[in-house]
Amino acid sequence: MPPPRAAFAALALVAVATLASCTGASGPTASSGASGGARALSVATAFYPLQFATQQIAGPHALVTSLTRPGAEPHDVELSAKEVVGLRKADLLVYESGFQPAVDQAMDLLDASKVLDVTPLADLTLTGAQDDQAHAAGDGHAHAVDPHFWLDPERYATVAEAIGERLSREDPAHAADYTARTRAFVDRLDALDAQFRAGLAHCRIPDLVTSHAAFGYLAQRYGLTQHGITGISPEAEPSAAALAAIADLVKAHGVTTVYQETLVEPHFADVIATETGAVVATLDPLEGITKASAGTDYFEVMRANLATLEKGQQCR
Repeated sequence: MPPPRAAFAALALVAVATLASCTGASGPTASSGASGGARALSVATAFYPLQFATQQIAGPHALVTSLTRPGAEPHDVELSAKEVVGLRKADLLVYESGFQPAVDQAMDLLDASKVLDVTPLADLTLTGAQDDQAHAAGDGHAHAVDPHFWLDPERYATVAEAIGERLSREDPAHAADYTARTRAFVDRLDALDAQFRAGLAHCRIPDLVTSHAAFGYLAQRYGLTQHGITGISPEAEPSAAALAAIADLVKAHGVTTVYQETLVEPHFADVIATETGAVVATLDPLEGITKASAGTDYFEVMRANLATLEKGQQCR
């Protein structure tokens, strides 16, 4: 668990005084520095979808890092004092408030003018209470806001445009390039949206049973109804009554596929599949890219998700 706010702040402030030579925020770097000897912007991002969008838009003009290492569950990320020092040195931090407690705690130690919180832009309209099984689970997360906006290409595009605008303000000399790169990225998201609309237009099974309720925005956008075995939090454990309710729904609605995830143990999905005779398939919430991912970037994995849904929901 993340340390209490006061202790966290004290630790980080000591580090600020004693680790003046620390480098920037830790995490994978995928963007090169600016050409011609110019100093690249230093941009820290909280987790993969924000890192990916920022890298695509920044191109060679920024050094983009992520606070969440590959293979780690972003909800559970913890920040060392050295990493907080790195954040204080960054030109910009792009994050989503309410998603990662440790990152939220660090905000008190940062200059607010160097922070872009995408939450107000992402149109986070869904909560666990709007997923009937998450609500039935009684897991304490029924009213948590669903943070997984990037699984809806339209919401992701809105956030990407905001990132592009902010990079242009931070580095006006390259504003035209940021604008062009943003347009190209949004065009790719628009094309992805069109693929999902066509692929999921006629699904025999509209009920989407997932290991945790990460796919609400995707389901809402494309006419499916999500039923999470657990709620918004992947660490939540469903009650026996909630598991029984999901199993009954699977049988009654003719659901043939239950979806597990890449960064979460498939135990509960396996339980439902065993009880009902459904098969288990992998649907990736794209909180990070790992060797187990069905692609090397957001677009490849989303297209793999589409193919999985077309088969599992019997859309062909």
